[in-house]
Amino acid sequence: MKYKAIRGMEDILPKDIAIWQWLEKTARMELESYGYTEIRTPILEDTSVFTRSIGDTTDIVTKEMYTFKDKKSRSLTMRPEGTAPIVRSYVEHALSQVTPQLKLYYMGPMFRSERPQKGRLRQFHQIGAEVIGSNSYFADAEIIMQVSGMLKLFGLTDFIIKLNSLGCKKDKEAFAGKLKKYLKEKESILCKDCKTRIKKNVLRVLDCKNETCVQVARSAPGTSESLCTPCKDHFDKLKNTLTKTKVKFKETGNLVRGLDYYTGTVFEITHPSLGGQDAIGAGGRYDSLVKDFGGPETGAVGYALGMERIILGLKKEPKGTLPVAYVATLGDEAKIRGIQIAEKIRKEMPNMIVFTDTKDASLKSQMRNADKNNAKLVVILGEDELKISKATIRDMATKKQISVGLESVPEEIKKIVGA
Repeated sequence: MKYKAIRGMEDILPKDIAIWQWLEKTARMELESYGYTEIRTPILEDTSVFTRSIGDTTDIVTKEMYTFKDKKSRSLTMRPEGTAPIVRSYVEHALSQVTPQLKLYYMGPMFRSERPQKGRLRQFHQIGAEVIGSNSYFADAEIIMQVSGMLKLFGLTDFIIKLNSLGCKKDKEAFAGKLKKYLKEKESILCKDCKTRIKKNVLRVLDCKNETCVQVARSAPGTSESLCTPCKDHFDKLKNTLTKTKVKFKETGNLVRGLDYYTGTVFEITHPSLGGQDAIGAGGRYDSLVKDFGGPETGAVGYALGMERIILGLKKEPKGTLPVAYVATLGDEAKIRGIQIAEKIRKEMPNMIVFTDTKDASLKSQMRNADKNNAKLVVILGEDELKISKATIRDMATKKQISVGLESVPEEIKKIVGA
């Protein structure tokens, strides 16, 4: 019998792991520079952690969760998202008593039983952040600023931040009434699921991916007309702050997100090159969630990014993913010096992947290996080069070669890759 991974749950192979590790490393450094600390929650949670927070009429709960009963007949669920477990942990461990405002980040796998598609798997990975303990629009502005800056550090430039406000619970109810009235007139052309959503949870119609429903949603009323004065003031101040800090965003009046716990600010980050499944991240406010879990009334805002989607986006952008260099050496002395040069490149250019030969392969074989690993350039070092204390740098795209002093190799590489 030939064993295979479960459909929609993929191996991350050694040839691909470098970009994953680099994204995680970069995210940790960036988030910690903003004062975030890491939290790790279990993969399994009591099912009610998600049904009470995400909403028992959302697609995630009704169609997508991996839920089962254990030997003691307890209903357990593999986490489909990261915020609800963090809030559960926040309340369980009374973290509100540790500090008035807590800034947390997480990384790890999530699970949803969806039809596998490109960038949409049953086991997928997220990087997320939460600010718990602030009702201020400044918290919203900072977290959007942080995620925007981090995506740029990753190398993404073509992303779009879509922004909206759902307002408070009363505002959401008022908007739901207007939306239901509008959709009732269009009900005959909506999909079967959306006809049910009109009765049970009308806001979910705006999340439907059915093309007809998407077209209907585009002409639906926006949330702005339903905002009370404090919520409108919060949203206006947020937009003004983002504009002044030069964070680009696109106001999107019918953006609601697919989780019921959101109130107030919501945002979605998309990448146009990814087609129909173009979202690479999303977030917003969930000011009622801590109280719903039995904690004190606490303002909170957060986001989650899909790592698979980010990697797809990087591959679509002109810069591509991390640059790769290969140090090809001939002879024992050259190999030792090549290892030293490789180490120096890694230290001076932490965003570059550097391969070295470990098999005493011929130059021809090493060049083939460099090509297989998508090396942008190859540093060639043999006995002849050592005699004159120089190395040859070959650009694999243009085939041009230059001879440089051994001490100048990292600096020349920086010039070639534009670092």
